[in-house]
Amino acid sequence: MTFAHFKAGLFVIAALGSMIATSACHGQSSAGGETAKDPQTPADVNLPGVDTSVLTPREKGEWSTYVNEFLSPCADTPVPIAQCVKEKRPCAKCTPAAKYLVKSVRDGQSRDQVEKSYKNRFDAGNIRNVPLDGSPSRGPESAPITIVEFADFECPFCAMFAPVLDKNVEENQGRVRFVYKFLPLSGHPHGEIAARAGFAAFKQGKFWEMDKKMFANREHLEQTDLDSYAKELGLDMSKFRADANSQAATDRIATDKKLADELQVKGTPTIYINGREFDARTAEAGLKEWIAVELSIAGIDAKSPAPAPAASGASAVDASSRAADAKK
Repeated sequence: MTFAHFKAGLFVIAALGSMIATSACHGQSSAGGETAKDPQTPADVNLPGVDTSVLTPREKGEWSTYVNEFLSPCADTPVPIAQCVKEKRPCAKCTPAAKYLVKSVRDGQSRDQVEKSYKNRFDAGNIRNVPLDGSPSRGPESAPITIVEFADFECPFCAMFAPVLDKNVEENQGRVRFVYKFLPLSGHPHGEIAARAGFAAFKQGKFWEMDKKMFANREHLEQTDLDSYAKELGLDMSKFRADANSQAATDRIATDKKLADELQVKGTPTIYINGREFDARTAEAGLKEWIAVELSIAGIDAKSPAPAPAASGASAVDASSRAADAKK
């Protein structure tokens, strides 16, 4: 498999107890050697709602420099982060941005690394338009966080990351909408038939159940295996086979592949959270932190109880698909 950029994340994910077997599917101080500043000097910054007590005096000086130099994440608030927070400017992202920089400094990132990660996380120019219509999804359309995954059911890294995604989606029910995009890779001989099986299950409102079975058995994706999973889920087998081989399945996969090309997706899994590409190599800790920042931007306390899920538990797209089939 190609996608070498995933190799760097193998050891991180292995430490979390994930199943990693082989290769991929495809601190320096920014103070520049200056004398550390006393945290109580006037040059240091203190912002309401931002805890910097975990920082050393040197780190506090670095962080103060960043919040005084980096512009706020809101294009209509062209002032430094510190000024934005102190003056209570109408940019909900300023305080989360300041907190994000605390962690970046605490993690020992160099200035170049801090600038790059801050831009990736908060620059409006890095938000991509990822259409959702017609794709399997779960969670309310009104959720403040939308996670989109481009994946291949035969990809070992997709299978490895699937429980991490499921756990975070479950922990944030009512706050997260999770959307799946079909991206079977040419190097995976069973990728396409598995994607078609997923689409066929989607047409009967059982996509996520089939998704879980295929990722849990990614080395067993022959057509007989897929038929067996469909039977276990109680699917109408005649309809399942017809939908799997339909033009609609072909079009869905082609649409998702074209979108992946437009977004310059390099491999699987590729994940977008509210339009920003998430580095899956950071594994569960990174995903949990990213979601917490998004909730903070939305003014939601990540520690507060999440809204109760809908009684039916069905996704909006699955439900609309069944309704459309009922009219035929």
